[in-house]
Amino acid sequence: MADNFTKGMARNIYYGGGLFFFLFFVGLTFDTMLELPKRDNRDQITDTVVHGKKLWEDNNCIGCHSLMGEGAYFAPELANVYDRYGAGNEQAFKQFMQSWMAMQPLPAEGRRKMPQFNLSTEEVDALSDFLIWTSRINDNDWPPNKQG
Repeated sequence: MADNFTKGMARNIYYGGGLFFFLFFVGLTFDTMLELPKRDNRDQITDTVVHGKKLWEDNNCIGCHSLMGEGAYFAPELANVYDRYGAGNEQAFKQFMQSWMAMQPLPAEGRRKMPQFNLSTEEVDALSDFLIWTSRINDNDWPPNKQG
């Protein structure tokens, strides 16, 4: 490099770097748009999954739980709750969810307490369907462990 750093050299570095990173981000955007359809599981969205998502939002579950890393970290991550407690059996997971939601808040001393939302059986099943659906999203192995 020359002994003197000129305005022309600085300008070339500025514009060249800006152009490089602009093209780099356009390339990343293009790659993302090609990859997303391969990960899509919209064909598995049913009316109960939609209802479960609405219940998730209406009861502000994200205020305590995280889902695929988004949300609060007060309570466990729920993107893999089906993998933890359902083990691939939807009916067993729905039964687990029915009993878990019915016995809240747990009387364990010193434990964080989940409120009782008084959801009906159909609502808990819909919430379960939503959580099953989210567990099937390709999220690059997030969370990194099964416990969330």
